[in-house]
Amino acid sequence: MNSKQHWETVYTTKQPHEVSWTQDVPQTSLDFITACNIGKDARIIDVGGGDSNLVDHLLNLGYTNITVLDISEQALERAKKRLGNKANKVTWIVSDITEYQPKVVYDVWHDRAAFHFLTAPEKIKAYNNIVNKHAINLIIGTFSDDGPKKCSGLDITQYSEATLAALFTDNFDRTNSKHETHITPFNTTQNFVFCSFKKKQ
Repeated sequence: MNSKQHWETVYTTKQPHEVSWTQDVPQTSLDFITACNIGKDARIIDVGGGDSNLVDHLLNLGYTNITVLDISEQALERAKKRLGNKANKVTWIVSDITEYQPKVVYDVWHDRAAFHFLTAPEKIKAYNNIVNKHAINLIIGTFSDDGPKKCSGLDITQYSEATLAALFTDNFDRTNSKHETHITPFNTTQNFVFCSFKKKQ
């Protein structure tokens, strides 16, 4: 089963309360995004957004130029259904992030869901090449070195603040970092590390 088939199956067979990554309020992500001090019309992309509630909260805060990208069409369809008419205010993209070819530069590139699933060096490099060309503010949340080693049955790459920052410092300056203990819908804990970066002038 390839990655797309895996995630289509997950979103076809499991509800939000049955997967570990669900957050009613993704507060850390919201805090990092608002700290970028961008206008309400700034371009924001949520990479691996799936049916995350982040887009709901961004719309409620008045942001008007939001893109959600995910490899699973089923995940995005669930988010659209939840949002109803508000879904028309969002750009939805079905793509493997390492194959995505943006046509714009994003003021904020947010990823709490996709990056740590990249375990092959060539995939990590491909991702890095994309953000270097198409992101001004970069926010990455991954499983920390105290977090899970697998998610949804797949191997992941763990990061510390230092190892995550080292991947992007050629082209970005780190602006903030934070560890977050995420409480899953089934009351277990997962440790994340978040780092934010700004493109070097």
